[in-house]
Amino acid sequence: MGKIIFFGGKGGVGKTSCSTAFALSKARNGLKTLLVSTDPAHSISDLFHCKIQDKMTQLESNLFGMEINPQKESNAYIEKIRRNLHSIMSPIIMEELNKQLDAASVSPGTHESALFDKMIELIINTSKDFDYIVFDTAPTGHTLRLLSLPEMLGTWMDSLINKRRKTLSLKKMMGKNKDDKDPIIEILSKRKKNLTLAREIMIDGENLQFIFVLNAEKMPIEETKKAVKMLKTYDIIVNSLVVNKILPDNSSDDFWKSKKVKEEKYLKVIQEEIPVNKIYKIPLFKFDMDEYTINEMVQYFL
Repeated sequence: MGKIIFFGGKGGVGKTSCSTAFALSKARNGLKTLLVSTDPAHSISDLFHCKIQDKMTQLESNLFGMEINPQKESNAYIEKIRRNLHSIMSPIIMEELNKQLDAASVSPGTHESALFDKMIELIINTSKDFDYIVFDTAPTGHTLRLLSLPEMLGTWMDSLINKRRKTLSLKKMMGKNKDDKDPIIEILSKRKKNLTLAREIMIDGENLQFIFVLNAEKMPIEETKKAVKMLKTYDIIVNSLVVNKILPDNSSDDFWKSKKVKEEKYLKVIQEEIPVNKIYKIPLFKFDMDEYTINEMVQYFL
C-alpha cells in the first residue's frame, strides 16, 4: 500500500496550496502520486488551470488529480441503499422507506458518510498503483467528523446486527422464518467489514499520516491543538505540521515588526504545545497563489 497523507486545518490557512506543493514534491522525486480534493470548494482545478472533477486526471509526469463531489457521492450513496432495500422489502414498506431515505439525503452526516465510503474505496482500489495518495480535505471540523466515522459507525453497525438477529430469532421461534440467510444482515456485515478495514487503515502509522496546516496565529493554533488531541483519542497520531505564511525577517516597518514579534511568540507556542516530529515552515509569498508560487513552495517539502 502506498503512503496515505491527509492535509487538514482551519479554513483559509492554505491547505490546498500546501497539499498540492507536497504532492508535486513527491511526483518530481519520481514517486507516482495521486492528489485528491474532498473540499467542496475545489481549488486544485484553479491551480492547474484545468477541469479535474471526479475523474482521475494526469496533471504532470507522476502526478494525477481527482476532485470528489460530496453531493454527487451522497446521492449515489442513498440510491445504493434504496436499491439494496428494494430487493428485500415489500412495496408497502418501501413506500415509507423511500420517504425516510429522501429525508436522510439532506440530513447531517450523510455527506460525510458517503464521502468517507468513496475515500476508502479509492484507497483500497488505487493505493497499490501509487506511491502516495494525498488528500486535500475540507476545514477541520468536517475532517474530524469524517475520520471519526469508523469508530462511531462500527459500534452502531454492531447494534443493528444484534437487533436484527434478535428479531430473526423471535420469528424463527414463531415459525415465521426458516431461512438462515438474511440479506439485511449480509448488507450490514459487509458495511461493518469495510468500516473495520477503514479503521485499520486509519491507525496504520506506517502508511497513514495526518499533516495539519496552520498559521502562526492564536485561532489556528488553538483549533489545531484541539484537533490533534481529538485525533489521538481515535489512535490517529499527527506527526507533522505545516506553518504557512511566515513573515519575512527584514521588515523596517513598525507594523510588520510588531507582527513578526507576535509570530515568533506563536511559533514557540507551536513547538512547545503541539508535539510533532516534523514542522515545515513556508514563507508568506509576495504574489497570489498560482503555478509559479506553487513551484516555489515545492522546495520547502523536498
